[in-house]
Amino acid sequence: MDLGLLYSGGKDSSLAALLLEDFYDVTLVTATFGVLDAHEHARETAAELGFDFETVELDDAVAAEAVDRMMADGYPRNGIQQVHIAALEAVAGTAFDAVADGTRRDDRVPSVSRAQAQSLEDRHGVEYIVPLAGFGRGAVDALVEETLDVTTGPSEEIPKADYETELRTLLAREHDEDAVADVFPDHTQTYVTGLR
Repeated sequence: MDLGLLYSGGKDSSLAALLLEDFYDVTLVTATFGVLDAHEHARETAAELGFDFETVELDDAVAAEAVDRMMADGYPRNGIQQVHIAALEAVAGTAFDAVADGTRRDDRVPSVSRAQAQSLEDRHGVEYIVPLAGFGRGAVDALVEETLDVTTGPSEEIPKADYETELRTLLAREHDEDAVADVFPDHTQTYVTGLR
């Protein structure tokens, strides 16, 4: 069965791909608004890990709505959640038998409720797989330590193909850099550079 996995080039989605490869023909799919070439890192990492790679273009209206939501809320959670659901919808609407992501058991965002998952499956005739759903951050970190080479740093400096990178850029364009600092808390990101 063909599976499209939402892919950022980070440790969670890379680990999810490795867990699924024995059961599915996995293609790593990065959703983009076409704002940056951030997906190029994900493409390189996918090749390094031995997976096929594709991009799916999301509608500009999704980005605009997410940026507006983040500005109104003063934090990124709901905007990122909107983009994640739109990305799953986009991948589910392609030729894959199943779609997956790298969300963990303890992720606050993004997350997909049981009702959202069932709706996605019913409307698109796909299976929604969450291979890390039973894993907490500690378990994921331990598995990553054993299997992947990663680079870690401040989120604004790490070239990842997650939604945050493009949303930060759009927020700065529409408002300013201070808005980015106001909305996004300081945190550390990782990206995968290869297998150990």
